[in-house]
Amino acid sequence: MMMNDLFHETELMMTRRQLFGRSALGLGTAAMAGLMGRDSLGADSKNGMHHPAKAKRVIYLFMSGGPSHLDLWDYKPKMREMYGKDLPKEVRDGQRITGMTSRQKTLPVCPTKYKFTKQENNADGVWVSELLPHTATVAKELCVVHTAFTEAINHDPAITYIQSGSQIPGRPSLGAWLSYGLGSMNENLPNYVVMHARTKHPEQSLFGRLWGSGFMSSQHQGVLLRSQGDPVLYLNNPAGVTRGDRRAQLDALTALNQAQHKRFADPSMLGRIKQHEMAYRMQASVPELMDLSKEPDSTFKLYGNDAKTPGTFAACCLNARRLAERGVRNIQIFHRGWDAHGNLAGEHGNQCKDVDQGSAALIRDLKNRGLLDDTLVVWGGEFGRTPYCQGKLGKDNYGRDHHPRCFSVWMAGGGIKPGITYGRTDDYGYNIADADGNMLKPQPQKDKWTPGTMHIHDLNATILHQLGIDHHKLTYRYQGRDFRLTDVHGHVVKDIIA
Repeated sequence: MMMNDLFHETELMMTRRQLFGRSALGLGTAAMAGLMGRDSLGADSKNGMHHPAKAKRVIYLFMSGGPSHLDLWDYKPKMREMYGKDLPKEVRDGQRITGMTSRQKTLPVCPTKYKFTKQENNADGVWVSELLPHTATVAKELCVVHTAFTEAINHDPAITYIQSGSQIPGRPSLGAWLSYGLGSMNENLPNYVVMHARTKHPEQSLFGRLWGSGFMSSQHQGVLLRSQGDPVLYLNNPAGVTRGDRRAQLDALTALNQAQHKRFADPSMLGRIKQHEMAYRMQASVPELMDLSKEPDSTFKLYGNDAKTPGTFAACCLNARRLAERGVRNIQIFHRGWDAHGNLAGEHGNQCKDVDQGSAALIRDLKNRGLLDDTLVVWGGEFGRTPYCQGKLGKDNYGRDHHPRCFSVWMAGGGIKPGITYGRTDDYGYNIADADGNMLKPQPQKDKWTPGTMHIHDLNATILHQLGIDHHKLTYRYQGRDFRLTDVHGHVVKDIIA
């Protein structure tokens, strides 16, 4: 009975790859060498850098929930003339809306209550809401894209889509693709680090798959830095276990995993070895990273007193700069609570207070240290908010529903043109428009790309391009198909590249 159990366990552990590897040693060994070389090294001859990079790293400030472009970036003064009137049918043009507003008898136009100031950086200038006074001071460094768009209209598929290139869970995240394609710049820290900033409005959950490695090796997934307790779980050794003891344990475990790999030819075994070794090195590198005691007073004057409190957005931004200095390839800060269906003035007011100074300080800090030129900073959410009101319309407070048809993101540094806006929307901030204000209906396909627009595949293609990657060539074969972050779409938006 025991022998039968062992045989059954062996059968269960044998993958299709291992079966072919054993039955046809020559062909199997050659195929396995290619698979192992690609995933164990992180970047291979097929991937890696395809052209000179303008950026070495990305810091992605993700505003989860959908910030309102109409109240922050996309100034639409003509909406005041339409206050309370039903949104014209030709503007909506039959676009589907969520179940939260589909039952409303009218869709009343809702102009912003906030004042906008034009930052005169060039002939056009950048309009910035009074909700973001600190960010306005660095507007000359920003490229504000008004014409980002997506097909997803609800949070989970929309966030999954912009993070992984697919609305269906299971694909590798942007950070995982960068780790796989470019490898590491610091062997003592992960290629991909994620932080969750505190918020007063944590409506939506964030799932680990948003920074996961999908069907890639686990060595490419993001590592979450926590704001309470150990920055990484089990960072400290248990009582009575010395660093020498831990080294001896890992050496023994590595020998066992290597033996298993030799027996079963499973690439995940090598991934485990790499993860264990990274964890061991992080025990020394992470405490030093998270120790802000040596930062001068000028740093906290720049980022604000909130930066002294672990877990705040300002503290996360400060840690992002420290990670950038130490060679981490991809750094992502998630800030939840931008889903303002009702109390937009209260919720967006709090949210902007959370992120405004930290975002501006990060830009200034990177520039002062000579890091902005090769660090690409991205700020945005999964979609925008509607120009019509959800629920009862009030001049001092109102709500807005989800709006994927156009929304604003900004980019800075990393070879992006500073102090410009890209694309335009109609007078309602509802549709992407051409120079004459006529509605456009852009498509995500590369051969149907419309100048002046930026689908989320275009956004990711442009991010990869700035890091020296051709998004067509960065592929990973899984289940007989070559997968890409941009799927079969994507266009590099060269108009915003310096």
